[in-house]
Amino acid sequence: MLRKLFNDECGAVISAELVLVLTILVIGVIVGLSEVAVAVNTELNDISNAIGALDQSYFFTGFKKNGDAVSGKVTSGVAGSRFTDAHDDCDKNVTCDLVCGPPPTDTCG
Repeated sequence: MLRKLFNDECGAVISAELVLVLTILVIGVIVGLSEVAVAVNTELNDISNAIGALDQSYFFTGFKKNGDAVSGKVTSGVAGSRFTDAHDDCDKNVTCDLVCGPPPTDTCG
């Protein structure tokens, strides 16, 4: 009975091939998903750059009402206003590395 078990090769090659193929497939899927994650992070980084590059500056002008044409006195008026948008820290990713992390630093001096 033990000799019959050792001589039985039914399905042994197929299962070994299946394990090899599945191992390669799983490794390929892991690498592929890692690349998909990097690509998605890169695209989201591009979207954040586009939002950060939007100019949010605005202004409105004032108005005035002249009292009479002879004296030229102003009877009422409202001053205008202005806001100029300054670039924030991560607007153009000059200082923030969001995808791959910051570059390595030399700690040896």
